[in-house]
Amino acid sequence: MRGSIVVCVAVVLVCAPACTTARNADRRPLDPVVTTAPPAGLAPIAPPPAPGLNGNAGLDGPNACTAIAGPILTTTLGAKVTARPKSWNDGGLPSLDLCALLVGKDEIRIGVSALTAQPNSLDRLGTVLGSAPKPFTSLTPDARSGRLGVAFTAFGRAVRISAAGGLSPQRQLAIGRAVLDAVPAVARPARITDAACAPAGSSADQVLGVSAQLRRDYRTESGAVTCIWGSVDATVAIVESTRPDDIPEARRQPPPERVPILDGGYYLRSENELVFRGGRRVVRVSALADPWRQVSRDRLYDTVGPILPLFIR
Repeated sequence: MRGSIVVCVAVVLVCAPACTTARNADRRPLDPVVTTAPPAGLAPIAPPPAPGLNGNAGLDGPNACTAIAGPILTTTLGAKVTARPKSWNDGGLPSLDLCALLVGKDEIRIGVSALTAQPNSLDRLGTVLGSAPKPFTSLTPDARSGRLGVAFTAFGRAVRISAAGGLSPQRQLAIGRAVLDAVPAVARPARITDAACAPAGSSADQVLGVSAQLRRDYRTESGAVTCIWGSVDATVAIVESTRPDDIPEARRQPPPERVPILDGGYYLRSENELVFRGGRRVVRVSALADPWRQVSRDRLYDTVGPILPLFIR
């Protein structure tokens, strides 16, 4: 009993500042809306991913990769095609449910938007396909192809197929056609929730400016938690790393603004991100919007505050 009391007191002491701000989140005035262009060099499509997300942990299948892997695509591509069993969400704009397809030894990532594609969805996805993506009408009328992959819409969802080392037009076409047929069966519902994330919901809605239309909550096999809230033009993500990690941003010069949260953190103003350590894990709280708008440190702090006990190991 005495040991239990000590643990509880420790949690209260660590959590108190954030819990206080979280309790007052409904009374905190909304941040001024700043919708200027993002800082130079930043056109974020998704927040930084937690290391280790590669289809071996996350949401259970089926997904676009498991749906198309097999002998037919193997014959078409002339290399064995397999799929990792699980998927994850990138919390981006558009927010993609991602999975990993293996063609021989090459890893190809397939993303299907968690919400209906918007008029600018392909424009945003096109910015990460390599320089100057070109029309790729042999796949779909709206498809655009770059050195790293292809983006298009299918049954109202935005789709991106990409590989870090590049993806040939032949593979883009073959995999794209297979995904086109699979999207109706693998597109996930808008809301996948975990009760552990629920206490942060009202603060996340304040960042979005509307009630969340998209929810993506899940845990990896190691117990790391992901919570995502989204609308058609904004997302808020709380992502715990899936393995021991560091905070490379701490080595920037000049160093970012320090934040006294758990074992120490930083506010990255230009990225709308709060990153902090809880024991051996690192947690990232981020916000994206299109058009871009500034999100204050306090607003991000309020969002993660109600679930800080999850990150005390």
